Amino acid sequence: MLIAFHKPYGVLCQFTPDQPGQRTLAEFNFPKGVYPLGRLDMDSEGLLLLSDEPALNNKLLDPEHAHVRIYWVQVEGIPDEADLQRLSNGSIKVKNHLCLPCIAKILSPQPQIPERIPPIRVRKNIPDVWIQIELIEGKNRQVRRMTAAVGHPTLRLMRTKIGNFQDHNLLSGTWRILTKADRDRILS
Repeated sequence: MLIAFHKPYGVLCQFTPDQPGQRTLAEFNFPKGVYPLGRLDMDSEGLLLLSDEPALNNKLLDPEHAHVRIYWVQVEGIPDEADLQRLSNGSIKVKNHLCLPCIAKILSPQPQIPERIPPIRVRKNIPDVWIQIELIEGKNRQVRRMTAAVGHPTLRLMRTKIGNFQDHNLLSGTWRILTKADRDRILS
């Protein structure tokens, strides 16, 4: 079984809390025996896959399979072409890891996304914009560190696509069991 879940902000990608009061996957009534394939940090939202099939973990997470992941990132300020090129060319170092080349671009038109709860920090005199970053790797807090490295801190981060699968109708906090066609789009 393979499940697509739109993880809300503030939810850990695990079934037991690290600290009392933390929100976890346990509150979303998933079928027994499923576990997350990959992670999104607690501050991130969007597409998370869960499964009860151990072989899928390797197929999706092993770097040699290079599955594309697309993130929509609301950043502070407006990145210029040099910023986008620096994000894309693989020159940013995150901790001791040199990020692989990726694709970064400003989303046009800007997506219409429901406001996050709680809302993001807004500064009256500093504009913000949504960019899209397409990666084939996913290190811990990588996208946030990449945007900060080019002077545009992440305000909001959503994973919108894994492989060739996306579901913009999946509302925050909801999930569905994927069809064979959906699975094929993820694994292709």
